[in-house]
Amino acid sequence: MRTFLALVTAVFPLFAAAFSPTGLQFSRNQWELACDNTGTCRAAGYGGGDGGEHGVSVLLTRAAGPGQPVRATVRLAKYGEDAVVDTLPAKFSLELSINGQELGTLAFDREAPTTELSQQQVNALLAALPGNAEIEMSLGDHVWQLSDQGAAAVLLKMDEYQGRLGTIGALVRKGKNPETNVPPGVPVPSFTPAPIPKAQAGDAGFAARHEKALMKALRASTTQEDCEELFDEREVTALTAVRLSPSKMLAHIACWRAAYNAGGGYWIVNDRPPFQPVLVTTSGTDSDTATIREQHKGRGLGDCWSSITRGWNGKSFEIIEQSTTGMCRLIAPGGPWSLPTVVTKGR
Repeated sequence: MRTFLALVTAVFPLFAAAFSPTGLQFSRNQWELACDNTGTCRAAGYGGGDGGEHGVSVLLTRAAGPGQPVRATVRLAKYGEDAVVDTLPAKFSLELSINGQELGTLAFDREAPTTELSQQQVNALLAALPGNAEIEMSLGDHVWQLSDQGAAAVLLKMDEYQGRLGTIGALVRKGKNPETNVPPGVPVPSFTPAPIPKAQAGDAGFAARHEKALMKALRASTTQEDCEELFDEREVTALTAVRLSPSKMLAHIACWRAAYNAGGGYWIVNDRPPFQPVLVTTSGTDSDTATIREQHKGRGLGDCWSSITRGWNGKSFEIIEQSTTGMCRLIAPGGPWSLPTVVTKGR
């Protein structure tokens, strides 16, 4: 029986285990990659520098599995009051050229300057990016340039994650092998938070009643570097706790404050001594008990964010969403894209 299973595994790989449950993040120069737990990969490239008035970004999206096409979306910078696109007509088109070859136009809406490339344009872009590529989109004196720096490394990493190296479908390291053995995409996993029981008598005063012992236990589970306010006795920081399960509470206290971000600590603790705290995070920003979220700006301008969402499964908090909005390039308030590494459904 054991020999038979080994043979089956060799002939029919266990594709469900092909992709990391925590996904993949990778960046090189002006390009970055985010592949999620289903096998879908998204590569984003940018113009050089900090974006500026002619900032631009391209998002390449490819699902896992044999024969999957690459979709390409272009987004022009629209950040602040002096955005170039705000000076253009309500509907406008840019001429696309790659290495001096004219490849038609790209139609945009001034209010939402995002558009999809045609299959011909996508093919030309993918052929040029791994080498020295001059990619321009222009309208009169206005020119938006997409950088090729780092593209080859990012696309190679995408091929590697999706198991396409050496196949006819690879973007960089092509080969003669068919994509027959390329792992198919994994269905988006479902997650349903465990139910939260009603508060018990005494829950409202739990944190105040056990504050001294709880604070001591929490300090033993983390460091001052990660939760500064927990160790600063001069700070008046409120310790709270809410019912999480018949025998567990969720304790919370502010941990740190920065120029444009803040983080709170969340612990699973026993509802009676010894509390035996289990640290969930010291960077939480809000919670509805069954869900703890972290949302942070990459910088004060608010043009790039990261987020992590954890859900209570009855025993622990597991990551059910993790993503960024792309590099800080002044493309759009809140960031230009959604680049997830962990996705779930059902919550």
